[in-house]
Amino acid sequence: MATHAQEPALRTSRKVAAASLVGTTIEWYDFFIFGTAAALVFNQVFFPSFDPVTGTLAAFGSFAVGFIARPVGGAVFAHYGDRIGRKPMLVWSLLMMGAATVLMGLLPGYDQIGVWAPVLLVVLRFLQGFGVGGEWGGAALMAVEHAPSNRRGFYGSWPQVGVPAGLVLGTGAFAILSATLTDEQFLAWGWRIPFLVSAVLIGVGMWIRLTVSESPVFQESLDTKSAARMPVLDALRTYPKEIALASGSFIATHSTFYVGSVWLVSYATTTLGYERSEILNANVALSASDIPMILAFGLLSDYVGRRRLFLGGMGLLVLFAVPYFYLVGTGSIWLFLLGGLVVQACRSAVYGPQSAFFAEQFSTGMRYSGSSLAYQFAAIVGGMAPLICTALVAWTGSLYAVAGYVAFLALVSFVCSYLMTETLRSGLPTDAPARVSTG
Repeated sequence: MATHAQEPALRTSRKVAAASLVGTTIEWYDFFIFGTAAALVFNQVFFPSFDPVTGTLAAFGSFAVGFIARPVGGAVFAHYGDRIGRKPMLVWSLLMMGAATVLMGLLPGYDQIGVWAPVLLVVLRFLQGFGVGGEWGGAALMAVEHAPSNRRGFYGSWPQVGVPAGLVLGTGAFAILSATLTDEQFLAWGWRIPFLVSAVLIGVGMWIRLTVSESPVFQESLDTKSAARMPVLDALRTYPKEIALASGSFIATHSTFYVGSVWLVSYATTTLGYERSEILNANVALSASDIPMILAFGLLSDYVGRRRLFLGGMGLLVLFAVPYFYLVGTGSIWLFLLGGLVVQACRSAVYGPQSAFFAEQFSTGMRYSGSSLAYQFAAIVGGMAPLICTALVAWTGSLYAVAGYVAFLALVSFVCSYLMTETLRSGLPTDAPARVSTG
């Protein structure tokens, strides 16, 4: 039973975890509605002069721009996050993301302003990516650094839940609009509603984030003046192996997420014969199933270790890649859901313990930088996935080319996870790199 002295700390841990969850949910909602819109309407609204395949490639290219911007934003936010604090960076990332998203909802299409429409769309997408690049590291560290030492995996999984929760909100919004509006209404103005609603969500997120306290671990580092002067460069010099392996361990998890939530939305509705609302509803259900799995795997990692779950998830994904796309290609929504559930479990085994595993690789003064760089480098590969999948199918005419691509990425992540160091019993390193034998 917890002692009286431990209770306030536990309440604080829960409050910070909940605040991280709400904030990340809103930011990922903003980021994901772009992907859904890119799959459904952007080729017609912003790239109408291209043929359908080229227009889809252009739409997914604009989607990928956000991922190119993410490492840049991650580096900038990480520098100041390790210098002045986690909390201020979370506030600024939320503001930047919200402003860019609302402006997208107001942006005229190609028919109104010509080539400026896709140009401005790409600029706003870059700002979205820049903002979300600073989000994950700050939210993950706030949750992990406030957590009890024996529950870093569990509390660190809370901000991770913001990803499927944001996708549920975003895809759910599009599913409702798709079911209630005609195709003409949806194309003319309906797709803009989820972007404009972001203004309200940002206000809620800002209020919540401003009420939480700074990370006590970072505050101690700041008080003792031990924060790094150039944390991003110092992290790259001190932890090159950890950053590279952590990034590689996440490549397949990140890429397959966008294969399922973005590329398949387009391919399944245009080529495989699925109804648009059917696929959107399926993705809502699959994303909702992610939430308990992420929390469960985060908690499990506090007992069995982080690395073991990474290896199990990626090993299964290597083996299941071809069966998954066979199920998708049947045209049966129930088999689509079955395959999706298995892939979700593979990803959740990585995503649940990821915040704790990444945070435990780096010392306090470089933790935001090291974790963010690892995450956002992997994000570049993940963001390119819809574009690569579209090109692979156009080139080969086969869905199994995408299966091979997914299996290859999962193998890369498996090898990188194998080479990482288990950190469950190591604690959060302070001034020196952690080196704990995997046994």
